Amino acid sequence: MAVLKYEEIAESLRARIAAGEFAPGATIPSGRDLAEQWDVSRATAIKAVDVLRNDGVVVAKQGTGFVVTETPVARPAGARRAGAARILGGMPFLRVGSPDWAEPPARVAVALGISPGVLALRRIRVLQLPDGTPNSCVEAWFPPEVGEAAPRLAESAPIAEGTTRYVRRQTGRFPVEGVDITTVRLATDEEAERLGVAPSTPVAVLLHTAHDELGRPLVCEEGVTPSSRFEQVDTYAM
Repeated sequence: MAVLKYEEIAESLRARIAAGEFAPGATIPSGRDLAEQWDVSRATAIKAVDVLRNDGVVVAKQGTGFVVTETPVARPAGARRAGAARILGGMPFLRVGSPDWAEPPARVAVALGISPGVLALRRIRVLQLPDGTPNSCVEAWFPPEVGEAAPRLAESAPIAEGTTRYVRRQTGRFPVEGVDITTVRLATDEEAERLGVAPSTPVAVLLHTAHDELGRPLVCEEGVTPSSRFEQVDTYAM
């Protein structure tokens, strides 16, 4: 799949941020500078910066330009729909504990195509609303072959370039299809504590699995959101 020029520019900026060339709070090159460096139109350069802004990697700062964010930002599980642009924006999040290897729940193991008893790499985060209130908690599970090939997934430090691009760089694999399954149930005690709600609060559970071009699972995310904060909007041709 061909990479468009603005995507190439955005990818380069991500790599430079991940390498520490632009630390949190640092200003990235302006659209004019990027256009000159890459010999592209200013519109193309601005589109590349918009990709980073939409992913929460940079934010606009009046009088300065775009600066690298201090707070990591994530999208809710299943925030991208096949054949469509991203429909949900990023949210600030807090990492829960440290990434670990654990046995995933049965439905996650089935989605990842691994046998019972096999460990997967788990990363947990709580996505926050602007006022800091927990919006949802997400457990991301990576199959053994991905976790072993991408060792930074097992570290607590944020991955500035994003886990998807990091995994692609480490493995050569990238998502081409997502499968989302939404169900409803009552929150577990642990989920209720993470979300700051009463035990047994009704929650919506979105199980999102990303597959590569060969249909192999790359990650399975289970996002849990209190029913009072859950809304799903689908736009489609009629």
